[in-house]
Amino acid sequence: MTERSFLRDDGAALGLPIRMVVLTIVGLVGLTMILSALAGIHTTPSVLYVISNTTSFSMSGTTDDSPYIQLNVLNSEDEPVPGASVVIWSPDHRTAKAGTTDSFGEFIFQLENMSLPTGKSEGYIAVKVIQEGYLDLEEQYFIKVRST
Repeated sequence: MTERSFLRDDGAALGLPIRMVVLTIVGLVGLTMILSALAGIHTTPSVLYVISNTTSFSMSGTTDDSPYIQLNVLNSEDEPVPGASVVIWSPDHRTAKAGTTDSFGEFIFQLENMSLPTGKSEGYIAVKVIQEGYLDLEEQYFIKVRST
C-alpha cells in the first residue's frame, strides 16, 4: 500500500472549498430552524395581584347589598393591568358580578341582595381574575362579611 500525502494530493483538495460552502449553508439552515423553534416557546406567565379598598364590612340582616368596592389588579411590577376579566361571588356563591378592569386596572362593583351561607354569621367574598399572559388568580377568602 502506498502512502498518500494530503498536502501533495491535488484530488483531495480539489472538492474541499465546495464541501465547506455546502456544509456551512446546511449548518446555517439548521441553526435558523432551531432559533425559530426557540422563538415560538412561550415564557412563564406573570403573576397578578388584587387589592381592594376594604378588607371587611358588616351587613344588616341576612340579605343586604354590599358597599361599592374598588378592586385594583396589578402585575408583579405593581403596574395596573387593564382589560383583566374579574368575577366576584357573594359569600353564599348565589350572587355574582363580572366585568373587566379599566385602563387604570380598577374594577368597582356592588353585590346586590347577597347573603351569607345558611346558618353562618360571617362569610367571604371570592374573586377570580383572568388575563392573557398572566397566571389566573383565584382568592376564596378575599373580603370578610359579617352579619350584625
